[in-house]
Amino acid sequence: MVTDQQVRRLFMINETENSKTTAAAKAGMDTKTARKYIKSGKLPSQIKCNHDWRTRQDPFDKDWSYIADILQINPGLEAKTIFEYLQSANPGGYQDSQLRTLQRKIKQWRAAEGPAKEVFFPQIHYPGELCASDFTHMSSLGITIQRELFNHLIYHFVLTYSNWETFTICYSESFESLSAGLQNALWELGRAPERHRSDRMSAAVNKDCNPETFTRNYQSLLRHYDIKPERTNVRSPHENGDVESSHRHFKRAVSQALMMRGNKNFTSIAEYEKFLRKTAEQLNAGRNQRFQEELNVLRGLPARRFNDYKDIDNIKVGKSSTIHLQHNTYSVHSRLIGEKVRARIYVEYIEIWYAQKMVDRIARLSGTNKNRINYRHIIDWLVRKPGAFENYRYKEELFPSSCFRMAYDWLRSNMTLQANRQYVRILYCAAKEGQTVTENAIRHLLKQDKELIALNVQQQIDEQSRIPAVTDVVVESNSLESYDELLEEVVCHG
Repeated sequence: MVTDQQVRRLFMINETENSKTTAAAKAGMDTKTARKYIKSGKLPSQIKCNHDWRTRQDPFDKDWSYIADILQINPGLEAKTIFEYLQSANPGGYQDSQLRTLQRKIKQWRAAEGPAKEVFFPQIHYPGELCASDFTHMSSLGITIQRELFNHLIYHFVLTYSNWETFTICYSESFESLSAGLQNALWELGRAPERHRSDRMSAAVNKDCNPETFTRNYQSLLRHYDIKPERTNVRSPHENGDVESSHRHFKRAVSQALMMRGNKNFTSIAEYEKFLRKTAEQLNAGRNQRFQEELNVLRGLPARRFNDYKDIDNIKVGKSSTIHLQHNTYSVHSRLIGEKVRARIYVEYIEIWYAQKMVDRIARLSGTNKNRINYRHIIDWLVRKPGAFENYRYKEELFPSSCFRMAYDWLRSNMTLQANRQYVRILYCAAKEGQTVTENAIRHLLKQDKELIALNVQQQIDEQSRIPAVTDVVVESNSLESYDELLEEVVCHG
């Protein structure tokens, strides 16, 4: 294909060369083609005509009226669906290679005759008026805590004028997560905007919480801060576009920071949160000017936070010394069996209240159908019924660390018949003497290759805690002769 640049070169060369053949060769084109352009004096782009005719018959002409009718009724139908229907209705009438032709024809119909598309209207934002928030999953980044995959979300908060953002790590789209995340953001700001925009938050309505209760709690939360609520329409995430866009930018920044860091493993959630906090600070650094404009007009906060927890009353403690909360099982102390307790559910932990007093605080489980059993709650009776340990439903929960698992494995290998009894007694030592000192005793016995029975563990604990005997303190007396020599030296040099 001859280009405009080649023809321009041809025109220049033709002025200095006597032969058109030589000029064509130097311009890199055929002699006949060169003569055509020299004769016309025009560039290829100037004599090119638009191709507005068909080179072959449209294979869909006979069925197009039918296709147009069903597209009018169902504009969302895909070309492939229509094509497959035509193939089934007319066996052998259409070949697979003709699908692209129908797709192109329907695309042109949508642009020329199809229904109007949704229009997005850019909005003007004003300082201090609006904040937006939403949950976003972070699991796709592959974060691990101590080499275990950390499945979590973040509650993402954005000021729409300055795009200043902050976050709270959470584990579910619940009211507790929403309440804690929003309040953390407001108290970090030290101010409150006029309005808060969110999506429909259907996922934040837990299975054990009806929409009316959730709405009432949410409205009470915003009323506490004198913030007006706004919600997007159903299945319209673009209406909360500021925070949706921030999700992408934030996760991209975290991904890049992880690459610079060299690995995705963290020793603790606190270390990971510190890493995220640093990333957010870097993102916010370039927004300082507009952020200061917002700070100047944001309103003050109330004297205290709103209660960012959910109460569940009249929970009966079962005979197994457990309670069931939000599709998970937790143990409580056996002395509460048969009693009714109240659970105060926060984002990261659960408080157990009885008779207006908090009797326990338990780390909250994320997900469903999980168990958290504390051996200290049940050990008093388990040590009396050691045979129950073998087939206990929550047996795996009674290994508080790998050290205890090693002790149990040793007992199973060396004392099969007494393994359960001895291990339960070791757990009893941990409950009464302390888990750390018991672990140290187990490690010592394993290292010394001694018999790992409860009696030896207790003896080792006693040795660790024994107060050493008082030792004699010897104070050496100084020689006075050295003092006299020092005085004589001073006199001589004086």
